[in-house]
Amino acid sequence: MDDERFHLILTAGGRAMMHGWWGKQPTAEHQYLSWIGSWGSIAGARIVLTERADDGERVLASWPEGS
Repeated sequence: MDDERFHLILTAGGRAMMHGWWGKQPTAEHQYLSWIGSWGSIAGARIVLTERADDGERVLASWPEGS
C-alpha cells in the first residue's frame, strides 16, 4: 500500500496552509469532509483532494465546488 497515494491540501490566499497524505481513500475522503467543516470558513479557503497515480495526479474533489 502506498501511504502517500491520496493528498489533501488547504490553501488560502493562494498560499498552502496545511496538507496531509493518506494511503486509503475512505480515510482521505473523511479528512476532506472534516477539513471543510473545520477550515472552510477561512476567507479564500480552498481544499483539494487528489490521487497520485503512475501517470500523475488527478483531482478527486475540491471545495468550494468549481474551484
